[in-house]
Amino acid sequence: MAIRSDQDLGRSRKRQIQMRKVVVITLSWMLIGLLITVYDHLLLVSELGGGYARDQTFWINLVFNLSAAFMGGILGSLWLVTYVNEKGRENSYGFNLALVALSFFTIVLFITVVLTLIFIKYDTGSWPFSNATSTTEFWNNLRNPFHLKNVLVWGGVVMLTQLGLQVNDKFGQGLLLAFINGKYHRPKEEERIFMFVDLISSTSIAEQLGNERYYKLLRDFFADITDSIIYNRGNIYQYVGDEVVVSWTCDSSSDRQDFLYCFFAMRAKISQREVHYHNTYGLVPDFKAAVHYGSVTAGEIGIIKRDLTFSGDVLNTAARILTFCKEYDRHLLISEKLKAYIGQNDGSFLFEKMGTKLLRGKSEKTEIYSVIPAIS
Repeated sequence: MAIRSDQDLGRSRKRQIQMRKVVVITLSWMLIGLLITVYDHLLLVSELGGGYARDQTFWINLVFNLSAAFMGGILGSLWLVTYVNEKGRENSYGFNLALVALSFFTIVLFITVVLTLIFIKYDTGSWPFSNATSTTEFWNNLRNPFHLKNVLVWGGVVMLTQLGLQVNDKFGQGLLLAFINGKYHRPKEEERIFMFVDLISSTSIAEQLGNERYYKLLRDFFADITDSIIYNRGNIYQYVGDEVVVSWTCDSSSDRQDFLYCFFAMRAKISQREVHYHNTYGLVPDFKAAVHYGSVTAGEIGIIKRDLTFSGDVLNTAARILTFCKEYDRHLLISEKLKAYIGQNDGSFLFEKMGTKLLRGKSEKTEIYSVIPAIS
């Protein structure tokens, strides 16, 4: 089947998103390193400070702090982005913070030793341990309280970075920045695609498994399909019981077929996990989806627990199209309006007209299409 899975284009997008985070974190840490250097300088030259030590200058401190921030940014952000917040999604926030703290001290120790080795070579002309003078300078430099100050400051920076990454995941990709800059503080009209994904036979599965095992099944299912959503540019709007609602923006940067690649990537992922589901739950979850697009009003709502909400006929229409999946015996249905929006597809999918339906609450009938991957 000619579809994009997490192992082809999805993997490429995954790396792009991860590298973007690494670059942002590294540049931010280097800016913090610059601010720390300026702060130290102003403190040292003030009446309260004693001035620079014999072997210290503003420029030496700047190089040290920027080098440490750069190395720490690369190593630390790669660790945070590609492991802690990727492999550790199922861990609690507290466990991840403890893991970050432990790894932080390891990385700081490594960077401190490396930069101190280079600094001693620059200052004395000899590498530490090659003679008594350079060795003594090396150990004296490591015992400098300056390093303890850096541990305290950068420890706070790392913890805030990790908290920011987790809050970003909590809000959804890109929405944290939207909340900060007030993008949705006032309601605004947007063109969006909405996909309603629903577990098939959820009631009978819940009765078969019981509440606790059914909850674990849902947790595994939602976790398994998350990457397919994120790396096909989707945003998880909300979870409603055994259903997840995903949205895509309709702008020039979006691929109009992203939602199609997303759906079949999700199916491929669940198929890859068949053994796990069979061994754990005695069944493999199946799901259906309906997709529609149009204009919605987006805005923040709530005071204590503020959230981003979308309102409009688009969501109602998508939810009603979903009810016809069983009647047509299809896993994915879309509206004629969405098919027209897609335009000429790239040959990866086949569209079949299923019929025309008068949806509840609508005055005009809607043509419904099913979609399957094209056979390569």
